[in-house]
Amino acid sequence: MHQTYTYTKFPHIVPAELYSGEVRRHPLVVVGAGPVGLAAAIDARQHGIPVLVLDDDDTVSVGSRGLCYAKRTLEILDRLGCGDPVVSKGVGWDVGRTFFRNEEVFNFNLRPQPGHKRPGMVNLQQYYLEDYLVKRAEEAGATLRWKNKVVDVQSHDDHVRLRVDTPEGLYSVEADWLIVCDGARSPIRTRLGLDIEGKVFMDRFLIADVIMKADFPAERWFWFDPPFHPHQSVLLHREADDVYRIDFQLGWDADPEEEKKPDNVIPRIRAMLGDEREFTLEWVSVYTFQCRRMNNFRHGRCLFAGDAAHQVSPFGARGANSGIQDADNLIWKLSLVINGHAPLRLLDTYTQERGFAADENIMNSTRSTDFITPKGNTSTLFRNAVLALARDLPFARKLVNSGRLSVPSFLTTSLLNTADSEPFEGNLLPGAPMEDAPVEVGGKAGWLVDQVGGRFQLVYFCDDPSAMSMRLQDQLQGLSKLSVPVDVLVVARRPGICPFGVVIDHDGLAFQRYDARSGTAYLVRPDQHIAARWREAEVSSILAALDRATANFAGE
Repeated sequence: MHQTYTYTKFPHIVPAELYSGEVRRHPLVVVGAGPVGLAAAIDARQHGIPVLVLDDDDTVSVGSRGLCYAKRTLEILDRLGCGDPVVSKGVGWDVGRTFFRNEEVFNFNLRPQPGHKRPGMVNLQQYYLEDYLVKRAEEAGATLRWKNKVVDVQSHDDHVRLRVDTPEGLYSVEADWLIVCDGARSPIRTRLGLDIEGKVFMDRFLIADVIMKADFPAERWFWFDPPFHPHQSVLLHREADDVYRIDFQLGWDADPEEEKKPDNVIPRIRAMLGDEREFTLEWVSVYTFQCRRMNNFRHGRCLFAGDAAHQVSPFGARGANSGIQDADNLIWKLSLVINGHAPLRLLDTYTQERGFAADENIMNSTRSTDFITPKGNTSTLFRNAVLALARDLPFARKLVNSGRLSVPSFLTTSLLNTADSEPFEGNLLPGAPMEDAPVEVGGKAGWLVDQVGGRFQLVYFCDDPSAMSMRLQDQLQGLSKLSVPVDVLVVARRPGICPFGVVIDHDGLAFQRYDARSGTAYLVRPDQHIAARWREAEVSSILAALDRATANFAGE
C-alpha cells in the first residue's frame, strides 16, 4: 500500500531579539536548512561549535528534487547520525542500464567489489532526507529558526552582520562566521555582489513523480531516442513509497507551464508505460540547468557551500552529493581555526580542494549534457553511432555518457597532502578518500569507515598488536596529547593486546585495499581523506604531516 508523505511544518518561534533589541553574536550562523546547510550544522555541533540556522521557509523541500545519494555521501551521513534511516527508507541500487531506442546497449555497476557497507547509490526523496537531518540537528543542539529570511548582509573583518525578516518584524544578528547555503540563486551572494561564472544549457526537462505498483528492478534506466518519446531522452528511477521518477527531455522551445499540466504529462507517461498501467501523479516540475561556480568560496568571514557556490546539471547526481561533501570538507577546518589550532589559511584550502571538486563535477556534468543533448546534426550522428556500436564493441561503451555518476574527488593536488616517500600500489594515495572494508570490532562484524572520521587518526596496520614495541606504543600514545590530537586505530590480522583501538581484518580486504604490510600507517583527516602514508610509522614524519594537513607549514 502506498504511503502518502505528509509535509512537516516546523514551528516558527518569535526570536527574543525582536523584543529585546539586542544584537547577539554567534560563533557560527548557517543560512539555508536544506541538505547542505543542515549537514554543516550537525557537523559543527559534533565539533562542539554552537550554531544558529536561519531558513526563510517552515517546511522541507517539495517533490523528490535531490534524489540520488552516493556511497560517499552515505558514509558522511553515517558520521552525522543519519545514514541508517536514509538507507532503510530509500532504494539502494548499483546497476544502471542505457537503452538506444528500444534496445539495451550498455550497463554499469557502481559497486563491482564486495565488502562495502553502503551501496553505490540510494534513491530517496529529498523531503525525507531533510526530515532526518532536521531531527538530527535538533538532537545535536543546533538552534533552527524557521520563517527567518535574511534580507541584508554586511561583511566586516571579524564578523558578519545579518538583518533578518520574520512575520513579526525585523531584527539583527551577528556571526563570527557565516556559512551560506541558500541555493543556486543565493540572495546573499547577490547582495554581496559576488561573481559566479559558467554556462546555461538551452534545454528543458520535465520531472514527473509517479505513484504506481511496478516490478521494475532497483536500477537506473536511461533511454536515448525511445519509441515512446522519439528524438529525446528519458530517465527512470525508483524511489521510496512506490514512487517512480521519470525525466523527459523536452527541448528548449517547450512551454514550461503547458508541459506541467496533467493533460500533457499523463499522455507522455501512458506512451511509456502502456495504457494498462495505473498510476497517479504526485509531483511535476520543469527545469533548466547550468554549470557554473564562484571563483572563491570564501569571502572574509562568509563561506559558500552547495548550490550557492557551484551548480551542475542533474545528470550524474552531483548537486546534493557535492554540497554535502563541501560541508564535510569545511567544518573540521573551521573548527580548528575557531579553536586557534590552525591559521586562517587553512580555510583557503577549502576553495582549493572543493573548487577542484567543483571543476571536476562541472567538466563531467557538461560532457554528460553534451552527449545527452547534442547540439547540431554532426553531434547527433556521432552520439547515435556510439550508441549503435556500444551493444557489441567495448571501446564504444566507454564513450556512452548518460551521466557519469557522482564519485568523491581525489584531492591529489591539495597543499595539505604529504607526498609519498616510498612506492605503494593502488589508488589510495594522499588526497584520496578512504576505502571501506569489513572488519571485526569488539568481536562483532563491522566496517572500517565506521571507525574513522571526525578527527585526525593514524590507521596503523600490523599482523599482531601484541608485537608492537613498547617504544612505538609510547610514541604513538603521545599523539593523543597534541593540541590537534591524533587517535590511533590498529588494523590487525589477528587479535592482540595494545593500548589502542583494534579492529581485525579477517578477510584481508583492508590490507589488500591499502596495500599494507605490518608497520604501514595512514594519516587520515577528519573528513576521511588521506593526508599521508608510510611503509613504517615514524613519529617525526607523522608530526610533520600533521602540521602540513593543518596548514601549519612554515615558510610557505
